[in-house]
Amino acid sequence: MAQSLYEIVGEDGFERLTQAFYARVPEDEILGPMYPPGQIEAARVRLRDFLVGRFGGPQRYVQQRGHPRLRMRHMPFPVDVRARDRWMELMTEALRDTGLPSDVSEVLLRYFGDTATFMINRAT
Repeated sequence: MAQSLYEIVGEDGFERLTQAFYARVPEDEILGPMYPPGQIEAARVRLRDFLVGRFGGPQRYVQQRGHPRLRMRHMPFPVDVRARDRWMELMTEALRDTGLPSDVSEVLLRYFGDTATFMINRAT
């Protein structure tokens, strides 16, 4: 049986990835304004817990928040193609900085790309 991404990178891998991503967000002119003051850490923890559960680890996100309903939860935020592309840019940089195994990074980038496109809820 193949290992899950969680078994390969562990809690620490997702922790480092979300730290690297959210370190970039507050100063970003597109994504930064989507986060109310003081909410970056809570958003980071939600993303970490979601990714951990999605890729084979403990289901903390679902236990705390229920079904992810990602599109519904992101509807209040203006996610257009520009925001999607910036999210992907910052996450790609975070993946590079985190130094996860290349096969893991490839799987995550494909997942992030598909999911970020699915989140688009505004015309450009």
